[in-house]
Amino acid sequence: MQRMSKHALWLICLVFVAACNSATPTPPPTPTIAPTTAAPAPEATVDAFLSAWQKADFNSMFNLISIAGQAGLTPDTFANRYHAAQSTANVINVRAAARSVLRSSNTAKVGLHVEWDTVLFGTLSTDNEMTLTLQNNQWRVSWNDDLIWPGLKDGGLLQIEYQIPHRANIYDSDGKGLAVDGKIVTVGVVPGQIEDEARLLNGLSPIINMSPEDIKAKYASARSDWYVPIADVPFETVQANQDFFKLAGFDLREKALRIYKGIAPHAIGTVSLISPENLQVWKDRGYRGDEWVGTSGLEDWGEPYLAGTHGGKLSLLSGKGQVVSIISDKPAVPSRSLYTTINQKLQAATDSILFGHKGAIVALDPKTGQVLAMSSYPSFNPNALVSPYVTNVPTETSFLNRATQGAYPPGSTFKPVTMAAGLEEGGYKPTSPFFDPGYWTGLGTAYRKVCWLPTGHGNIDLQTGLSASCDVVFYTVGKKLDDIDSDILPKFAHGFGLGATTGITGVIEVPGLIPDPKWKNQDQGEPWLPGDTVNMAIGQGYVQVTPLQLAVMYSAIANGGTLYRPEIIQKIGSSNEPPEEDYKPEVMGKLPVSPDNLKAIQNGLHGVIVSPRGTAGFVFKGFKQSVAGKTGTAETGGPNDVSHAWFAAYAPFEDPQIVVVVFLENGGQGSYNAAPLARQVLEAWFGLPLTPPPAAPPPGPADH
Repeated sequence: MQRMSKHALWLICLVFVAACNSATPTPPPTPTIAPTTAAPAPEATVDAFLSAWQKADFNSMFNLISIAGQAGLTPDTFANRYHAAQSTANVINVRAAARSVLRSSNTAKVGLHVEWDTVLFGTLSTDNEMTLTLQNNQWRVSWNDDLIWPGLKDGGLLQIEYQIPHRANIYDSDGKGLAVDGKIVTVGVVPGQIEDEARLLNGLSPIINMSPEDIKAKYASARSDWYVPIADVPFETVQANQDFFKLAGFDLREKALRIYKGIAPHAIGTVSLISPENLQVWKDRGYRGDEWVGTSGLEDWGEPYLAGTHGGKLSLLSGKGQVVSIISDKPAVPSRSLYTTINQKLQAATDSILFGHKGAIVALDPKTGQVLAMSSYPSFNPNALVSPYVTNVPTETSFLNRATQGAYPPGSTFKPVTMAAGLEEGGYKPTSPFFDPGYWTGLGTAYRKVCWLPTGHGNIDLQTGLSASCDVVFYTVGKKLDDIDSDILPKFAHGFGLGATTGITGVIEVPGLIPDPKWKNQDQGEPWLPGDTVNMAIGQGYVQVTPLQLAVMYSAIANGGTLYRPEIIQKIGSSNEPPEEDYKPEVMGKLPVSPDNLKAIQNGLHGVIVSPRGTAGFVFKGFKQSVAGKTGTAETGGPNDVSHAWFAAYAPFEDPQIVVVVFLENGGQGSYNAAPLARQVLEAWFGLPLTPPPAAPPPGPADH
């Protein structure tokens, strides 16, 4: 090969060097390393799981358990496991907190402290352990039933054995039963076994107050071997007729049942089985759910006493049903009886006296406010509500207690309030003179008002005006009070205990209404007029009172001015612990009237009976005790509506022992219709023969 010249070699090197220096060399790429995401702390999952448990958010809990755990459960099944255990233990609140965390690479052990607040057992607590596993870079709970409560895994379950006290009794003031737990017998027949049907039917008829024909109709279409229930009768009735009930064909079946005396049912109340709608409410109170519970009256109010407090034993059972451990054992608290102020003999009499008259009767002890009797009609048979075979069911049935839940215009029974206001703030005296021509034009001739006595009472003073129930007297007083201040009469009505509930224990009541200028403006959107006060002065217009309120008011008049809160509970019996609780008389206030003026009102009420001008003297003619009272005939609104009839009375006048208020809804005249019933109540109280009501009204017009 031909040798290259030095010059050529130099040129080649120069070109090579130039080429090397003409561009900056590119460095090799730096390798990219993907960042590693750190696993979350297990505490976050634990906190979320426990927080959801405390909120009963079982869906969120389910979403935090392991994939394998979710595969073996549904969200509903998971939630039901918790519901079953916590419902059995009557859990109302859950608290759970992590105490320690021990973590390895893919697992974590968490120490837990769990507390269940329960209705029956107080707070139950346990320590537990939760295992978590790291799955797809997320901590999940390795769940089993032991996380609900230790020991529930492998088919374990909780069991509660209830200890339920016997329901206590309700007694009258002498300790005689009004509502008692006892035995009742369902008298039934097996048609094919009857041998002497005539004897069976005729003998059973008077025992259950059912005709032989009606008895036979109950089993006429039954098969010969059927058991047919006929009626429920007291256990004592069967004992008294045990030879008769040995007749072939009878099939007697005993059962425990609430038994009622049948008097004062609105006040005593009733029991019933817990309804499905209220089941959870009662379970939250520690009940099993199949008990009889109070639903009205004293049965309802006194439930905590009458039922006592349920006890029970909470056990942990193995999957084979064997007791593993006793979690809690709480004894029941015995029930406590209620002793009422009701005088059973008087109550039975008032129920009988009122029977057939729509209305109410209330009798109080004016020196204490204790309820001696409280009747309302139409009524109901409480035994028919606890037994489907009771036959003595009233034709008319009403659960409205007209003594406390019915509010009505009081008519002239309100006039003592007007007289008190007139004496105290109207410038009147008991001897202040009036003239009644039979009408009144104090609001102008266009607004002429009449007295209940068309001929008028002529010259009459204020005290006698109360005895005679002279409307013109009280129109005049009402107008003068309105001229002074429209709020005077409403203020005195409130001072006499009207327009507000009395606060009687355990009995539902309404407040009634005492209207005033502010009320009328707000409720009716109209200004108060002088005619409103004038109407109010005779117990008409917007005024509404209950028979109980009126009885409280007349008790205060009778006793010298003390308003006692009416009370139907005498005491709550003892269950060894705690001691008996006596209910003492409670003073609500004093009547806003001086002793001298109150004496004038009392004399005016006594005059209703003894004065020649009194409106009820004819009713109490020959009565053995001195009586004070007031008639009332209240208009009801419509021109053809029958008036309400009222009569309020107390006796003896000199030393009152009893106050009686009779109210007859649309009952007519206070003097002719209501006062005779009040006389009968007083006769029952004083042990006198009952006087039949007059066959006809007395000559002349009746009190309005």
